[in-house]
This record gives sequence, C-alpha cells and structure tokens, in this order.
Amino acid sequence: MSAKVYKKTSPNSKLSLYLGKRDFVDNVDSVEEVDGMVLVDPEYLKDRKVYVSLTCAFRYGRDDLEVYGLSFRKDIYLHTVQVYPPTGEEKKPQTHLQQQLVKKLGEYAYPFNITIPTNLPCSVTLQPGPDDVGKSCGVDFEVKAFCADNLEEKIHKRNSVRLIIRKVQFAPTNTGEAPKAETVKQFMMSDKPLHLEASLDKEIYYHGETIHVNVKITNNTNKIVKKVKLSIDQVTDVVLYSLDKYSKTVLSEEFADNVNANSTFTKVYSVLPQLSGNREKRGLALDGKLKHQDTNLASTTILQPGIDKEVLGILVSYKLKLNLMVSRGGILGDLTASDVAVEIPFTLMHPKPSESVSQEDIVIEEFARQNLQGEKDDEEETEETEEKEEEA
Repeated sequence: MSAKVYKKTSPNSKLSLYLGKRDFVDNVDSVEEVDGMVLVDPEYLKDRKVYVSLTCAFRYGRDDLEVYGLSFRKDIYLHTVQVYPPTGEEKKPQTHLQQQLVKKLGEYAYPFNITIPTNLPCSVTLQPGPDDVGKSCGVDFEVKAFCADNLEEKIHKRNSVRLIIRKVQFAPTNTGEAPKAETVKQFMMSDKPLHLEASLDKEIYYHGETIHVNVKITNNTNKIVKKVKLSIDQVTDVVLYSLDKYSKTVLSEEFADNVNANSTFTKVYSVLPQLSGNREKRGLALDGKLKHQDTNLASTTILQPGIDKEVLGILVSYKLKLNLMVSRGGILGDLTASDVAVEIPFTLMHPKPSESVSQEDIVIEEFARQNLQGEKDDEEETEETEEKEEEA
C-alpha cells in the first residue's frame, strides 16, 4: 500500500511544501513531530535562506471586524527553523518519509523537523452562528515555508506556502473505573430519605457511541418521582486574557417514569450526544477540521498533571446530569415539586487509529484549490485576510 503525501505550492510556483500527514497526535507526555520537506527552485533561491515556521493561533473574533483595525487573532506559539543552508546544529536522522521524498524530489528538497510542545491546546473550532461569516473562532495550527534573506524581512503570500494541520488527542488505552454518583435527599414530612444512584458502564466513550446510564432509585419517602431527565453538558474553558467558562447542553431527554412512594426503581437509560442535533448552537466547541470536512463535538481535553493551564486556549470536558422531579402527588403536587440531581463527568474522544507505515512508494496528493469549486478553504481565507491587511 502506498503512502499519501500532501503537497502545496506557493502562488509563484517556486516553493513546495510536503507533509506526510496533517493530524499530529498529542500523547499527553509528548506530541508527534512535524516532519516534511521543502522543495525550492534553485534559480529563485539564490543566496537566500529557506525557513519553516509552526504557528499555533487563537482566533476569537470575526474576520469582518478586522477591517476596522481590530485584530482578533493571538499567536499562542511561534517557532521558526532554518532549513537551508545548514546552521551547524546536529542534524536529526531523516525519517522514512523524508528518505523517500529525497529520492523522488532530488537535491533541492530540504528536510525539516519541528517539535510541538505538550502545553499547547488541541485544534478546536467554536461553531459559528447561522449569520456569522468568515473564519470560525478557535485554535488552529499552521506550517509555513518561505524564502528570505532574514527573519525580519516581510513575507508575502506569493512567495510562501502554508498548510493548516491539527493537533489531536485520542482515547488512552488505559482507562479508569466506571464513574458513578449518588445522593440522599431528605424531605419535610417524610421520616426516611430518597436515595439516588447513577453510574456509567465505562469511563471513556467514543464519538457516535451510545452512553448507557444505570439508575437506581430507592424512594422511602411519601413523595412520588414523576419524571426522569437526562442531559449532557459540554463545559468549555476559554483561557486567553481571562478565564471564560461556559456550559452548553448538547443533549436533553425526559422520561415519564414514575416511582411511587416507598418503592424501588432500576433502569438503564441509553443516550447518544451528537453534533447533528446541535448545528444551530453558536459557540459550541467542535474538533478542528481541515478543508470542508464535517466534524463532531470537540473531544475531551486530557491534561498532563501539573501543566500550566494559562498557556492553553480551549479546554473541553463533559458531564452527564440526572434530575428527578419529585412531587407530593395530588392536584397541587407539581406546583411544589423539587429536584433531586447528580452529575457524572465522563470522557468523549476518538479511538486511536491503527498505524501502518508504508515501505513502498509514495503517492503525492497536490493541494488543488480549483477542486473545491470556488469554495475557500481555511488557508485561503487566512491569506485573503492578510492581503487586505497589507493593502490597508
């Protein structure tokens, strides 16, 4: 099986960037290295240097507001390496991909390796509202290759090339105990309490997987449980200039299950949180996407113990809430109803895909804008914005 390689060429056709993949896995204690090649026209290069940069940026405002001189983009991280000529630093051994590309591209192809720090956020997009225009808010990563005499020189779109990549996390193989929660509620005029227990069948769920909730209600009161409500909240911490924490309900279902006084009730409820039922919710966190691919609810952020949260852009977590509506029965019962509730945090992620390293030839997939039938991708939108800023 041949290995796919992504290629994108600068507008002046003098510079091409090659990457073996666009998703780089954060294993919590380390992140996969960005390795690729830059192919340069030697006549165009002359005495200039070849650089490759990695940028992690947080966009927190709409593109159309930037025409007023306001910038709603903050670079969280920027690292630039000189690819050619060699700087004298000890060279890393070429990866299998780079060895294959050198054979295919020739002597004017220069390898590069960039390490992504573990304290950077994963790629997350905040879902725009129905009337929002421009690039979505969120965290993205960009690899850019360019030629220049030095790093102070202004880099123009025509002689540089960039590709959006993603930093992603997958579900760990070692999981903890299945989460559970319980509470005891004492009511006036009842000698004994109501005991509510809820548990999940595991700690980590994959996107698109049904969540099973085991519920046990021991109702020793003279009250009646009239309704069971299950909801799932996505909790998003946005850390930039200040900490903004907000919660959005991504699933809410009610069940007309009654639990009479002095009785016991057990049931397993099944719920499935999906993006399809939340397309209109502005600000909902989604996994970062490439081109016009569809995406899903943002995966849970897994943090390394002791990491400095201030450098992270967006943190995502989930919790399931179970509410019982308890009333005393009769005509006025619902008017005096009260809630008994528990919350259970859980993890929502993708499973880690199996990796297969091809030892055979590579297949280069050129990044062709014309194939998008007039639609702009993330890279084009970024470039257009920068062109407007240069003209201004």
